[in-house]
Amino acid sequence: MLTVIKGTAAAAMFFLELGVLISLAYWGFTREAHLLVRIMVGLGTPAVFATLWGLFMAGGKAPHQLHGLARAAFEVVWFGAGAAALAASGLVTAGVVFAVVYVVDAVLRLLTDQV
Repeated sequence: MLTVIKGTAAAAMFFLELGVLISLAYWGFTREAHLLVRIMVGLGTPAVFATLWGLFMAGGKAPHQLHGLARAAFEVVWFGAGAAALAASGLVTAGVVFAVVYVVDAVLRLLTDQV
């Protein structure tokens, strides 16, 4: 049973990570701005976030791997940005659901020592 919970939490984490990038892209492309600005923000914001994830969080391979409180703070900001991007795009319910799924997944990862 524990193996199933760990696997589910890990899979949810992966899809949440992708969800942040998709949420940021959606937010960027739905701005009230010139088309060129929307394209730049819609592609640039996820690119910046993906770079930050690769530098600080990427599963043991990150050159500046974060641990402890710094890792927790980064996660909260990262996934909070995904939820906020959805809400700012007018998808408030989706933003709330995204945040709740992240919190549940974080608790499961804490309980199963996957942090």
